[in-house]
Amino acid sequence: MSIPRPPPSPALPTRKPSRDRRPLYDSEKSPRVTQTSRLLPTHRDSADFAGWSNTAAAATSSSSNPLREYHDEQKHRVHLHPPPSRQQQQQEYRQKLGLRRTRSMPPFLRTEGESGRNGFHPLHFLRIIWRSSSIVSSYVNILWPVVPAALTVRYVRPDWHLAIFILSYIAMVPCANLVGFAGQELARKVAHVYGVLIETGFGSIVEVILFLVLLTRDLVPVIQAAILGSILATMLLCLGLCFIAGGLRREETEHNEAISEAGAGLLLTAGLGLAIPAIFKKSLAGGELVTDEELNHRVLSVSRGTSILLVLAYLVFVWFQAKTHHGIYDAIFEEDDKRDVDRPRDAKKNKLTIFECAIALAIALTLVTVIAVTLVEQIEHIVLERGISDSFMGLILVPLVEKAAEHLTAVDEAWDDQMNFALSHVLGATLQTALFNAPLVVIVGWILHKPMGLDFQIFDIAMLLIAIVVVGNFLRDGKTNYLEGSLCVIVYVAIAVAAFNYPNPAHLFKAHH
Repeated sequence: MSIPRPPPSPALPTRKPSRDRRPLYDSEKSPRVTQTSRLLPTHRDSADFAGWSNTAAAATSSSSNPLREYHDEQKHRVHLHPPPSRQQQQQEYRQKLGLRRTRSMPPFLRTEGESGRNGFHPLHFLRIIWRSSSIVSSYVNILWPVVPAALTVRYVRPDWHLAIFILSYIAMVPCANLVGFAGQELARKVAHVYGVLIETGFGSIVEVILFLVLLTRDLVPVIQAAILGSILATMLLCLGLCFIAGGLRREETEHNEAISEAGAGLLLTAGLGLAIPAIFKKSLAGGELVTDEELNHRVLSVSRGTSILLVLAYLVFVWFQAKTHHGIYDAIFEEDDKRDVDRPRDAKKNKLTIFECAIALAIALTLVTVIAVTLVEQIEHIVLERGISDSFMGLILVPLVEKAAEHLTAVDEAWDDQMNFALSHVLGATLQTALFNAPLVVIVGWILHKPMGLDFQIFDIAMLLIAIVVVGNFLRDGKTNYLEGSLCVIVYVAIAVAAFNYPNPAHLFKAHH
């Protein structure tokens, strides 16, 4: 026997709310009143209120808004499948390359630079150093037998000045290459911005050592020519080779404007700063305002004050790049690193440990210092006996050997379509020479009571400013090709020809005779 069901309850009456009822809030008395509140019924009739709500819901569902539906759908998708963060993207890319973070790995190190070993392993150490960072850099290691040959000839036949100079000049290349390779291995273990600063710093150590050795020999004209020669070699020759290397594999290479604009502006500032003492001396020379002795004293004062300001400008640049705006540079370098076609292969190569990097740097810097002393000792004989111009020696010969490692690294990066990395190394090395290394030698000479100033020859300053204008014009559009690189190399060769024919000053080497 079935139990009868109770009849359904009657539906509540529904009717549209009347618009003549008073709202809950008066529009003239309360600022919280809205257009929606004007349509609300009073609370005295719950049936009317229920009917109004059903009608409003039906009206809302019937009148569809495509734009609102699209936004709701996008929000739903983002909620279910949120986009991966930057850290997740980097982690997925490391897993794709087979890179994992170990427990013994410090948090500030990158997995791309992790060696997977600890301590010092001689066989691994020698094998990795011989392999070097690139094919061109590994070819340089063939010159290592020249290092003991140069030292042997120096002590066995000290009167063979030309042979000692040539052997020492060649022996400097593999030693500088080892400094650059060890610095590059260390730079891979930290963030991109700090890595570029480390590579640039270690690449300029050879230059600083040569400058200081020349300063102890009182070869101030050679130092002044070498300072500007280092800037010209990096800014014209190395940058031109980078443009050529990048242009041979693709029609055009692009670089970020954040790197080129900051570098071009700082180059112009550095050039004007280095030109101030020379222009100051030229404007007062031969006049009746001051004597020659007083003029030299004033030029030294201007050079020392300018050096302090240039060092301050370099520190501001480093702070800007490494601290306040490091996110911009890090993102640029990360994109450049992803374009490297050799990155998966390089990631699988064996790497040096931090301790092995320190040992490699200690060995390389010791050899560089010994070879630099041997090389500088022969400059006087080569200039006086062989008739080589000191401008050619300083502008061309010395800079080519002191920045060999930096040049090889930059050209290899441009070949791998990492033009932002290449520009950072080229412009960074140029700015470090102009804003830090050159003022550092002046300050050290001030401490040692050496008359080291920035009163360069007008020929050298004119060539520097012209080169800055040429390079700044090429970097302006953010694109480069092999034509612009060829023009940079041609300008550098033209300056080398003029420097070779520039006469030596009469007072050169007078302290030694």
